[in-house]
Amino acid sequence: MHDLNLVAIGGGTGLSNLLCSLKHYLKAPETGSGRRIGRYDLEELTAIVAVADDGGSSGRLRQEFNILPPGDIRNCMVGLAEDDKLLTRLFCYRFPGGGELGGHSFGNLFLTALSGITGGFLEAIRCSSELLGIKARIFPSTLANVRLAAELDDGTVVRGQHKITKVTRPIRRVRLEPPDCLPLKETLEAIQRADLIVIGPGSLFTSLIPNLLVRGIPEAIMRSPAKKIYVCNIMTQPGETNEYRVEDHVECLLAYFTKQVFDLVLVNIRPISEATLQKYKADGIGQVCVKKPEDVQAETGIGSLVLAQGQQRVPVLYRDLLEQTETVRHHPAKLSSAIFETYELLTREELDRFCYPRQI
Repeated sequence: MHDLNLVAIGGGTGLSNLLCSLKHYLKAPETGSGRRIGRYDLEELTAIVAVADDGGSSGRLRQEFNILPPGDIRNCMVGLAEDDKLLTRLFCYRFPGGGELGGHSFGNLFLTALSGITGGFLEAIRCSSELLGIKARIFPSTLANVRLAAELDDGTVVRGQHKITKVTRPIRRVRLEPPDCLPLKETLEAIQRADLIVIGPGSLFTSLIPNLLVRGIPEAIMRSPAKKIYVCNIMTQPGETNEYRVEDHVECLLAYFTKQVFDLVLVNIRPISEATLQKYKADGIGQVCVKKPEDVQAETGIGSLVLAQGQQRVPVLYRDLLEQTETVRHHPAKLSSAIFETYELLTREELDRFCYPRQI
């Protein structure tokens, strides 16, 4: 049996959805084990969360109290907490109506109040995690009060994450303002100790890349001896990633590193139903596919992505990761199982013949 240190990087519902399943594999202090997949337990689980949100309840609290946006942090806490705890249900409660409290999440207000009592947002996260019985660690990617800015393909600059999610032109690049924000020391240490780093799933430009814009985080990821996996989104996002293929997502992320860092890309292979697809198409959303789906062994689901005008290969693992209800998302249990399977394949070096050498 091998105990893993896992770092998950992202934001929004994608990260919290993943954490909801990974929490079951954390070793319990009283038993010394978790819900083992194969020969693996999680010794340590760390979530690194983007903090550029400026919309909704988070945006209002951020503007009024000059704190980091609590929404994505709260979502991660809910994902990691025990589902049947009353406090967990309270964290999810959103006040109805159009008054001053209308639209606010109780969890957001709780973190805001606790920040005032404890003297800081980081201490508020730690205290809330204790109250919710969370065994994992949650760190904002930076404690700086940053704003996300996007440069569109016509040179227009749109500032604010909420506005960026509504753009209709392709995004050329994003940046943080101010650009010299720094990560926590604990974040860099967790990345260095990690056996496995998972980036995604999540909104490419507003949940994933903002973490990579914090000075020192991309460099720490590149230096880390951990295996590094990117979990690609199942659906495109209107405005942000219209008509993006898997390769487009990977190349966009790699632009924020100085070398190819991913040991593998994990991709959902199960198509969504035609009825659901038509519903999404009405909103300008499509299923994310690969450009050359024939580059895969049908019996293993292993293949490779060709990037950089054919000069680079990245291994890819195709698995059924779909949970389809009223909305399409990654099935938490399927996703966590595939992540551990990926680590097993990488440590046994079973992917070498599919993807190495990476430069072609």
